[in-house]
Parts: sequence; structure tokens; C-alpha cells
Amino acid sequence: MSRPNMLFLFTDDQRFDAVRALGNPEVVTPNMDRLVARGTAFTHATVQGSTVPAVCQPSRAMLMTGRTLYHAPRDCGDFVTLPELLQAHGYVTFGTGKWHNSPRSYARSFTDGAGIFYGGMSNHLEVSIHDFDPTGEYPAESRYVGKSFSSELFSDAAIDFLQRHDGDAPFFAYVSYTAPHDPRMAPREYAEMYDPGKVAVPENFCPVHPFDNGEMVIRDEMLAPFPRTPEIVQEHIAAYWAMITHLDAHIGRVLEALEETGHAEDTIIVFAGDNGLAVGQHGLMGKQNMYEHSVRVPLVMCGPRIAAGERSDALCYLLDIFPTLCDLVDVPAPESVEGRSLAPVIRGQAQSTYDSLFFAYMHKQRAIREERFKLIEYFGEAERVTQLFDLVADPWETANLANAPGMDAEVARLRSELHAWQRRVSDPMTGALED
Repeated sequence: MSRPNMLFLFTDDQRFDAVRALGNPEVVTPNMDRLVARGTAFTHATVQGSTVPAVCQPSRAMLMTGRTLYHAPRDCGDFVTLPELLQAHGYVTFGTGKWHNSPRSYARSFTDGAGIFYGGMSNHLEVSIHDFDPTGEYPAESRYVGKSFSSELFSDAAIDFLQRHDGDAPFFAYVSYTAPHDPRMAPREYAEMYDPGKVAVPENFCPVHPFDNGEMVIRDEMLAPFPRTPEIVQEHIAAYWAMITHLDAHIGRVLEALEETGHAEDTIIVFAGDNGLAVGQHGLMGKQNMYEHSVRVPLVMCGPRIAAGERSDALCYLLDIFPTLCDLVDVPAPESVEGRSLAPVIRGQAQSTYDSLFFAYMHKQRAIREERFKLIEYFGEAERVTQLFDLVADPWETANLANAPGMDAEVARLRSELHAWQRRVSDPMTGALED
């Protein structure tokens, strides 16, 4: 029996709650909703953090190598990548869209491709791309500007691959979008779907973040003036929703092509985002922080032997996708992979994989969360602050309990677990918070 195909739909800067079927009545996402209905949604999936302001770069390296933040070189190094492994087990591997790591790691990962973007962000109507180069060289002079909006461009490449793929070999198709990353410039018909005046202002809105988190004037934070106003935030959210709805429409085209080519029933589909985004929450606009809106991402898996319409609140990372897919298609994961397979959760054999999750941002922020409590520590260039949130009672992270009566023991316990995580993942700032 041949192994199932895989279609990986990866979005850029899409927050965990930016899908209607996952509890957001404002955003229109019928095709993402179809995937949620057809599969298992992990509602507490996260990115572990970043060593640079461009959070998406290490996020993608962790995804592709299955390694933790400080063990995953941003160019993937010499570690076996997910498509490289699948290729060794007989898969045709196709990649289109954003590859924010290195041409070298792309070249050894994929046997086919189109519309390959090696940058981090661009004007969505002027994406600088490469055609697939069998030599793996990808010289600068071979770049050219795509002729359509990024979401359409990459979807067209994926559809073309699905239509021309034949033979008995299974495929791994990696479709990596640059939407809804700014600039938020959805086509007019989508932008007009959202009236900023009718967009809800987040419950954790504030004009300015209450203290210096170490990244107050980074590029992402300069996208809106200080202090933030409800009206400005509503405008940004409306534009963000429009980008996602436009992206959703093109994801729908890819799913339709999968059905038309007869592969809908024998393909595992993964839908995920690389990191979250504040878009006005906590007085912030970007993702260079440890709040839930920035570390949590959508993650849905559907296909053969994956239960439909299921939700799991298991704590997990994007880097767990690598060993999970290996388990689902019976391919041994390399010893280099540090992620934990979610297959036991998908099969109903386990409820969770982690008791706690560790997060890091450069040398400025560290966090740890369990099912209920989350501790964030700021240091280095940031103002020295400790935050403690009860995520069950306060999912918007508005009430800092760090100095509340009776919480000293909770803070101490979580700090101890945070320090243990730092040692476990080789955090270069291990010890910096223990003085």
C-alpha cells in the first residue's frame, strides 16, 4: 500500500484565532473552515520564539528540521529537512512560495518547484521569485517579478503541480504563502468586505504597551502611530481580515484542484501559520513578544485516518509537525528531530504531549506556560518586569498577577521550570534570570 500524499498550506503572520471556525465571527474563511471541519485542530499550537526580529525565519527552520530554537540554524544547517527525508522515502517533493532559509537547504529538500521566494516580505504584487533550478544554484540574475498577487501566484504554482503530477510516487507539496504579512493590500473587493467601524476593538487594547519590552520601536511597531487609537487599530484589523479572506479564496482553489485530480481522499493536509501577530493588542502591532496573540498559531491536520471535526487543546509546537507526519506515513524520524509526535493525540491514545511550553525572544524576553498559568520575564534591553497570567480566567492577558497576594509560590515554581527549560534547550541566556 502506497503512502498518502501530503499538502502543506503554510501562512505568514496568521494569528491562532484568525479562522472563523476556530471561534472568530468577524473573519470570513470558508475554506479554512472546511479544513477544520474535516480534520483535527490543535488550538494551542505555538512557535517557540525567535533569535531575530524576523520571527518567521527561525520558525520555518524549526518546522523544517524539527529542532528547538537554539538547535535549529536559521538556514537549516546540515540537518535533514522534512521534505528531504520524504524524498529519501520515495516522495516527489514540490515547494512554492516563501523559503526564508537558504537556497542550499531548498535545493536539497525539493525535487520540483515554482514561484520560489527567498526573501522575508515584499509587496504582494511585486514578489521577486525564482523558477525551479535543477542545479540548485539559484543565482541572483535568475530572479524575476511575479505577475500576480502573491496568494494567487503561489496557488497557481501549486495547482499546476497537482495537475501535472502523475505516476505512483506520493507527493509532498509545500505551499508557503506570504499573506497575511504586511503590507496589507488585499484587492478592493476583499477590502470592502470589512468596515473598520464595525470591527471589534480587542479586549486587551491599550494605547501604549505599559512598559518597555525591549522592542518598542522595531519596524512592526512603527506600522501605526503612537499612541494607538481604537480607530487606527480597527483599520489595521479590517485590512488584516481582508488579507486572510483573500488568501482563503486561493487556498480554496488549491483544495479544488486536489479534488479534481483525484487526490482528496489519499492526501494528508496540514494547514498552519508560522507565528502570530498583535495587530493592536497590548498596545503592540508585531510579533516580537511572548503574548498569546503572537506565539499561538493555527494548526489543522486532516486526511486519511485523522478524525474529522476534532479539537485538541494539547500544548504543542510547530516543530512537532515533522515527527507527527513521519508517524502518520510510517517513516522513521531522524535522530536529529527534537519535536514530539502528535500522532498519539490524533489517534486518541493520549491527551497531551507537553506539561509546559518554553518561549524566547532574542535576549530580551522569556516565557513559560502551562495549561493555566503563564509567566513572562523581561530583561536585557527590556525593562525588568515579571508578568503572571491566569490564562483560564484571563485569556486576553490583561491582569498581571505576579505581585498579587498569595502568588509568590506560583511565580517561584514557574521560574524554576523556566530555568529548567532554558538548560534543556541550550538557551544562551541560561542563568541571566537567576540573579
